[in-house]
Amino acid sequence: MIETRRAFRGMVTAPHDLAARAGLRILEEGGSAVEAMVAMAAAIAVVYPHMNGPGGDNFWIVARPGAAPIGIDACGAAAGLASADYYRAAGHGAIPARGPLAALTVAGAVSGWQAALALDAAANARPLPLARLFEDAIGHARDGVPVSRTLARNAAAKRAELEPVPGFSSVYAPGGRLVEVGDRLTQPRVAATLEHLARAGLDDFYRGDLARSLAGDLERAGAPLRLGDLERHRALTLPPLSVAVGPHRVFNMPPPTQGLASLMILALYARLGVAEGEGFEHLHGLVEATKQAFIIRDRHVGDPAYMSRPATDFLADALLDDLAGRIDRARALPWPHVAPPGDTVWLGAIDRDGTAVSFIQSVYWEFGSGLVLPESGVTWQNRGTSFSLDSNHCNALQPNRRPFHTIQPAYAELADGRRMVYGTMGGEGQPQTQAAVFSRHVLHGMPLQAAVSAPRWLLGRTWGASATNLKIESRVDPAVVSALVAAGHEVETVGAYEEMMGHAGAIVLSPSGLFEGAADPRSDGAAMGF
Repeated sequence: MIETRRAFRGMVTAPHDLAARAGLRILEEGGSAVEAMVAMAAAIAVVYPHMNGPGGDNFWIVARPGAAPIGIDACGAAAGLASADYYRAAGHGAIPARGPLAALTVAGAVSGWQAALALDAAANARPLPLARLFEDAIGHARDGVPVSRTLARNAAAKRAELEPVPGFSSVYAPGGRLVEVGDRLTQPRVAATLEHLARAGLDDFYRGDLARSLAGDLERAGAPLRLGDLERHRALTLPPLSVAVGPHRVFNMPPPTQGLASLMILALYARLGVAEGEGFEHLHGLVEATKQAFIIRDRHVGDPAYMSRPATDFLADALLDDLAGRIDRARALPWPHVAPPGDTVWLGAIDRDGTAVSFIQSVYWEFGSGLVLPESGVTWQNRGTSFSLDSNHCNALQPNRRPFHTIQPAYAELADGRRMVYGTMGGEGQPQTQAAVFSRHVLHGMPLQAAVSAPRWLLGRTWGASATNLKIESRVDPAVVSALVAAGHEVETVGAYEEMMGHAGAIVLSPSGLFEGAADPRSDGAAMGF
């Protein structure tokens, strides 16, 4: 049994212990939660390169005590050349999932780091230099880290489709031998890239020497991205969405993320008035709330510039009351939904001043497009494969349009004065796991680590699973599973601690100054405080 971590001076959590340690070192040196998060974001890019990196996107919620939370949207748009005609002319009826043509959106992650540090500068009298924030990441990239089980497993599972992609084998199958658990993975080009950014500044990724290197490598590989696409990119700073969940207030990012779905699930579940957790009413209620939220998400959510209705419309009390009324307390709504997979990392930090950061970073599918750029060592995302070539689709591909995102960080202000950052990776499972962790800890009183460790479920698919049924970990009470089946759920029992259920984490800060942190036993992660 893993116990909730507790401390009084600061706390971090990450799905890899080396990333958590990088952030904790920053807090111990007097750095802010934002600075700790940048250090963790760079480190996790090195130790979990199959899930995230500078070639992906990220989203932030930064919340200071007594102030409204601020969101950072570091989502890259489609290339100016990327259009349905472009892909059809190349002989494709759909956007390829892998390879250079899958690398069609700008990587926004570094701009997110930049925007967060700019936001932090207003309240940080002694900012740490980039070289210090990148110290752990550079050391891990240069000297090497042991290959984790999740990296080795995904490299083996995806080798056939990624081996032909330029650059993939040189990193993950050098000399023709696929990396194995415990091997030393070195990434000297990534170390050099981070060292360059530390000297030149983060804007160089988009408008400097590194930008010219990235654009040149992308064009030579056959991707549609050009230097002008990088130069146009800026991260957005904007207010998060929020909704009341009983007496609590929960925040998440607006479109193009699925943060709306996460908020709707909890708001709908709260309206059901379930008294106790872990029984049929809890699991059935959350699954049915998920279905109602996903119907709205799939019909409406995409680049907000193209949405017919603002996301706030779907958080209105009248609409939520109506959707909650459609939930049958005893029967399952038939569910043929199909959704894309995704690979992501969520990290959290709260510093001694109470600044809370909820952060998520992703290259979309495992290893993204698979394209590893020869000069920089950056692995480019394939987030643009979520676009459709159908002009009538709500997420239709258009030049400079932003793609739909499964990733979204969560933050909550609780009725008793506590503040909570929480989240997970896992594509379709992210809003479901967020709802599981929040409902267990906040609504039903389960200890924080237990709420993260407890058996989970997944409606739909993620991590390469093709079935869209309700997958439930084998530790769930068999009587509850039987009741779900009797109610019409198509249930598949899976392993006790399945990675497909995501790598969740959470930190809660109490008014007394107590920090509580949790990390997922399904990951290589840790919650660390001091």
